[in-house]
Amino acid sequence: MHRLHRRRRTALLTVSAALVAAPLLTACGGEAHPGAAALVGGQRIETTALQAQVRDVRAAQEASPQAAELISATGDLSRVKLNGMIIDRVVEKAAADAGVDATRKEVQEARAAAAQAYGGEQAYAAMLLQQRGVAPDEIDGAVRRDILVNKVAEKHGFPNTPEGQQQFMELLSAASEALDIDVNPRYGEWDDERIQLGTYEAPWIRQLSLDPVNGPEGL
Repeated sequence: MHRLHRRRRTALLTVSAALVAAPLLTACGGEAHPGAAALVGGQRIETTALQAQVRDVRAAQEASPQAAELISATGDLSRVKLNGMIIDRVVEKAAADAGVDATRKEVQEARAAAAQAYGGEQAYAAMLLQQRGVAPDEIDGAVRRDILVNKVAEKHGFPNTPEGQQQFMELLSAASEALDIDVNPRYGEWDDERIQLGTYEAPWIRQLSLDPVNGPEGL
């Protein structure tokens, strides 16, 4: 039973990992909301906050032995990070609607378990940087999102199948639409149905596919 639960939980993490992988690379000019990269549920995502995340990732990439490869493979990092920042808020909305949350203790325990599974904190951080564009200071946020993804899916009883994943994506799509997301045109246009900026799939983040028996590879 524990093994089946772990497989189900691992497969659901596919959604969280893949959601950050598809920001648009082309956008029109002009700013509808000066100083804001996006408005989500009436709350601003400040351009300065977005730029800070971009700087953190770049600094981590530059410190990596694979610096040149990571930087060249990143694409438009600003849109990659904005996509992830919006997804965070969509997942938080879905979690609030479902009445679930992630405590600091749960985040710490899940992070420690993941680090152990990857052979240590350093190896885990390197994987997150390479596959998900997560800087070291952002790891807790990424872990929290994964926990919420699992809790929301479990609260709604979505099965560990492609159909269950589709049901979960439809739930997030509804949460996205309810937030009335408005993105600064310089970064592209938000797609509620696909839950992403445009239709571009970032080549530097590996897409993980759901295996209903063994779970996905990678996470």
